[in-house]
Amino acid sequence: MNITINKVKIIVTIPPENVNFIREELCKLEAGKIGDYTHCTTTTKCIGTFKPNNNASPYIGEKNNLEYVEEEKLEIICNINQVKKVISKLRKIHPYEEPEIDIIPLLDESLFN
Repeated sequence: MNITINKVKIIVTIPPENVNFIREELCKLEAGKIGDYTHCTTTTKCIGTFKPNNNASPYIGEKNNLEYVEEEKLEIICNINQVKKVISKLRKIHPYEEPEIDIIPLLDESLFN
């Protein structure tokens, strides 16, 4: 079977106050487009943990302290040819120094017919 990946799902955790802005900016790059729909995303409330070292400049929390923060996990579909541009924009506008970003390849339904 020859598999071509045409879409990915990008998942990133974001402080709740930044979710709408980041969603809008990514959708301007055509992420979140499914058929005749735009702005197709999912968010899930979650708790993130991290411990910044002495070299970090944390957006939230204190150096050398284990932090537990409320976040939202944003999930958005992206065409493979837009991934680099979307990830670059995401890193530029995300408030965290080192955002956790997952890029998951998606299989097309037609492979299973």
